[in-house]
Amino acid sequence: MQRPGLTPSRLGLSLGVSLFAVIVVLIISPGIGSLPIGVAQAWRHWSKPDSDIHRIAFDLRLPRAMTALVVGTTLSICGAVFQTLFRNVLATPYTLGIATGGSLGALLSLKLGVTLSILGLPAISWCAMLGSGSVVAMVLILAGATYRLSGNALVLAGVTIGLFCGSLMMFVTYLADVRETFAIVHWMMGSLESFGYGSLVSIIGPVALAWIMLVAAAPALNQFAMGEEIAASRGVRTGRMQVVTIGLASMATACVVSIAGPIGFVGLVVPHSVRLIMGYDHRLLLPLAGVWGGVFLVGCDWLSHLIPSWYAAWTGGFRESSSLPIGVMTSVIGAPVFLILLAKNRRGRKA
Repeated sequence: MQRPGLTPSRLGLSLGVSLFAVIVVLIISPGIGSLPIGVAQAWRHWSKPDSDIHRIAFDLRLPRAMTALVVGTTLSICGAVFQTLFRNVLATPYTLGIATGGSLGALLSLKLGVTLSILGLPAISWCAMLGSGSVVAMVLILAGATYRLSGNALVLAGVTIGLFCGSLMMFVTYLADVRETFAIVHWMMGSLESFGYGSLVSIIGPVALAWIMLVAAAPALNQFAMGEEIAASRGVRTGRMQVVTIGLASMATACVVSIAGPIGFVGLVVPHSVRLIMGYDHRLLLPLAGVWGGVFLVGCDWLSHLIPSWYAAWTGGFRESSSLPIGVMTSVIGAPVFLILLAKNRRGRKA
């Protein structure tokens, strides 16, 4: 099924609708959560910083929504880039072992009881970032030394090192006591909880730089998607482009893993969904995947807080303020949506 090419009007309309969705999400977010505070009531307390409603709405909920936007945008853009570079439809931002490396670093931090805080980030975030960066470096060295730097070599190296890190994670968990095990499991489920914007501000610089440079590389990625030989014949330095884009995507993914944990499924489902609907042009795919990845993760976060409240109201039980793990919500919601879009696209091709 052929899709129309990229035109200024199509690009403007798509980005306009997407940015409008982001604005709506940010306006609504202060009023959505496990406690019954409406949107209008939340915004009426915008100018009352000492009130409890202001603290809930604008010190907890709005920062959480903005963190979800940044995390979802990063995972979706990086997932789309990795799927193109590795020529693998199952590639995700975690294919190179970034999640397992970061998780291993975080688990070691919890086990060793490291409490140092630097530049607003706790030790667990720094250890997660260090673990992710170390794994990516090992993957690039191993893939470059063993084969020519290719998608298959990178995937094989990433899977191998990821499995090794996973084994070490199980060993660390085995050595942990009950309190440490609970903290480890909680971190592995992913979390967007934060008070204020400290953790988000600490990573937004490198993450935003990665967004800009990856989107700027969209024309080169379009050429690369048609084959390395074709891309090279059209002036794309494929080797340098691979190293730079992989490095940027890995850095951005490591940053978001360090503050939110390994939230899965976003980097797989959203890029595929946008690609099935809008086509394969990376100039449109990357920005739209980023925006809708953020919106998707905010929606999952809303449901993770609302479902326990709905369940309590339905059963007549005590209203809990706890929430479901965000990683569970992304999988439960993302998988059916992806399968529906895939089936729809298959019927469209047969038509």
